[in-house]
Amino acid sequence: MANNGPSWDGLLKWSLSHSDGASPSRPLSEEDRQWFMEAMQGHTIDSISRMKQISQIMKMPEHLLESQGVTTEDLEGMLDELQEHVESIDLANDLHSIGGLVPLLAYLKNSNAKIRSKAADVLTTVVQNNPRSQQLVMEANGFEPLLTNFITDPDVRVRTKALGAISSLIRHNQQGITAFRLANGYAGLRDALVSDTVRFQRKALNLIHYLLQESNSDCKIVRDLGFPRIMIHLASNQDLEVREFALRGLLELSREESERNLDREDVNLRQLLEERTRRIIAMSEEDLCAAREERELVDILWTVCYDEPSLLRERGLVYLPCDDEMPPDVVRDRFEPPLRAWAARRDDEMNEPPVPLLLGPAQ
Repeated sequence: MANNGPSWDGLLKWSLSHSDGASPSRPLSEEDRQWFMEAMQGHTIDSISRMKQISQIMKMPEHLLESQGVTTEDLEGMLDELQEHVESIDLANDLHSIGGLVPLLAYLKNSNAKIRSKAADVLTTVVQNNPRSQQLVMEANGFEPLLTNFITDPDVRVRTKALGAISSLIRHNQQGITAFRLANGYAGLRDALVSDTVRFQRKALNLIHYLLQESNSDCKIVRDLGFPRIMIHLASNQDLEVREFALRGLLELSREESERNLDREDVNLRQLLEERTRRIIAMSEEDLCAAREERELVDILWTVCYDEPSLLRERGLVYLPCDDEMPPDVVRDRFEPPLRAWAARRDDEMNEPPVPLLLGPAQ
């Protein structure tokens, strides 16, 4: 499966010989410019050609490939190469037009778990931050096999990769988000949270956080499915990223007190925040620096839930000298504007003179 494209080593040497790292050492001649453009165009043509060849191979039945001595490792290597090509957004969008998207989606149903997993990984690259390819995958019914693999596949690696592809497919894609809700995707996320696979948990928590940010109404779904209890448990996980993602989810649920999406009187929530506070206080300087986001999240959650400064803030552990740059002001971004607006309205209401009651003749 070697790529017979232009010599990139030669291209690199030529580039270095014409530059001191900041600007060209001499004007680019027309001959050199033409050579460079031909080399780049040749690479693009070669990439399309290789993608077409890979697409043809993906269309071949499994038994035929096996009879030709093609191994699982060969197919994985082929998909690795395809993934490199579709890192270019233009080539990713070309995948459908050259006939490669549908057979790639078919590989999600391959009998080999490694191939199903790798196919989802390639799809993640195809649709990531790419509205056109997101639309093409949705139109080709690519959401359904991804969801099936995410929810029911017996191999947790396949489930994790499928979840990653779904996450990339539905981000900033209202059609995808709606399809995920209608397919009861949140039930699958709940199953991922209670699994014993850290990577699976991370991806699920990350997607939950995104969905809650996109729609406040989803907070009720999450609440009714018992996510707060699971998140409180995961916020004590040994894995730092799992803890941080769980705290982010709890913070999103706490945004609207009137909705009661997060029970601020829950003794388990208070015990969690007290426990994390004690552990953070006991951390070494190195661990404190690594737990920067966790420090901020615990502080914010405590302040929001109990309307008082956290012990971390009183101890001066929220922002430390090791924090190279000013941290994002999550409190201001999430809570201060509505609180300030409410306070401003309240002050205005108190300071405004009463509106005179205008009485006129009855109509």
